[in-house]
Amino acid sequence: MSIKQVLVIGGGAGGILAAGRAAELGAEVTLLEKMERPGKKVLLSGNGRCNLSNTRDIGEFITMFGPNGRFLYHAFHHFFRDDLLKLLAALGVMTLAEPDGRIFPVSGKSTDVVKALQKYMSGRGVKVLTGVKVTAIEIADNSTVSVKTSAAGYPADSVVLATGGASYPQTGSTGDGYRMAAKLGHSIVSLRPALVPLTVKERQAAASLQGISLSDARLTSFSCRAEDIDVAATPRADRGRGLVTGKSRSPVVESRRGSIVFTQDGLSGPAALLMSLAVADAMKAGPVSLAIDLQPGKTLLQLSEDLKTVICAHGGRQVKSILNELLPERIALAVLMKAGVPADTGASQVTAIQRQAITRALKGLAFNVEGVRPLTEAMVTAGGVSLKEVDPRTMQSKIIRGLYFCGEVLDLDADTGGFNLQAAFSTGYMAGECAARAR
Repeated sequence: MSIKQVLVIGGGAGGILAAGRAAELGAEVTLLEKMERPGKKVLLSGNGRCNLSNTRDIGEFITMFGPNGRFLYHAFHHFFRDDLLKLLAALGVMTLAEPDGRIFPVSGKSTDVVKALQKYMSGRGVKVLTGVKVTAIEIADNSTVSVKTSAAGYPADSVVLATGGASYPQTGSTGDGYRMAAKLGHSIVSLRPALVPLTVKERQAAASLQGISLSDARLTSFSCRAEDIDVAATPRADRGRGLVTGKSRSPVVESRRGSIVFTQDGLSGPAALLMSLAVADAMKAGPVSLAIDLQPGKTLLQLSEDLKTVICAHGGRQVKSILNELLPERIALAVLMKAGVPADTGASQVTAIQRQAITRALKGLAFNVEGVRPLTEAMVTAGGVSLKEVDPRTMQSKIIRGLYFCGEVLDLDADTGGFNLQAAFSTGYMAGECAARAR
């Protein structure tokens, strides 16, 4: 029996696992990477610490990918977190789990992970060619036969397309895989930025708050204009992808409690990033707005009563100085502006109507969404090769024999926390194995 020739296009997390696993099973494997070295996007994961995976179980992992998560059942059952950590340990990388479930290398260095993955390939005889740009995948009789580059051609019994998405183009993810897949007849689900900052129409207001970070606030997106938000409709619990929530007819798109960072043109930070894809999709149907609950631990009534007590106890102070004890000064001024109360108003002069206006502004500092930052700035690309055209049991194309997919080139994306990287590792491992074993 002749040795199987497997070509892997792309040297990210999925491509490296695919190449290593295929070679482990006896295939002759060549990995083609257009950058100067493989693993560049892995280096950026977890702010350079490499958030490898998460302690959540398979069921919870699936929910993090939304409706498309079901596609990952086979890959996760075949090669999941414990398998990955065991492999890394054998390569000299020990890991630890943080209280929130995220898993990192003990060293806190993504470079250690990349070196280990390179060791995984070299130890199994994978031939790695860098600085090589693939121009086409050639087929005959509906099967892969070779891969063409700008310099040469390579015969291939199987091809694993692991080119990543279209975000972080400096790492080599420039959408090449989508173009190659489309040319071979695959449908590409529209590409959108995920895990990306939000921009608002109130640019001047956002710029005045630039740089301020709120460690504990609730950010809620609504499918209406900011002036039409009903603050009372803000959920008390998180709502969004990856969370078990009941159906609701309320205008709430998503709601997340966490940290928020004001930027020159909008909002960033975990709470904003997590809902960016839902916001972008909701904007296709109409206006979307944001409300920031600056006191998420209290209800409207509780906050109103607390504010009344404080104002009555400090009647000789200006209302802005009272709010400054609760919030950063610039946020306090923005709240008073929204409430229509002059900052130098004496506390004893605040009317009941003004107090209620301040309370509502504290529970819903609102902005109209203009959009999201561009795909090139996103942490993850949403959309990609349609899952309807890929066999989840093998990662093989249902259109072209011998063509396999893995990682972000597929229409799969999840929230932060190590989910996307684990999916790349799992689908890559399965793609490589099936590519090597296919007849």
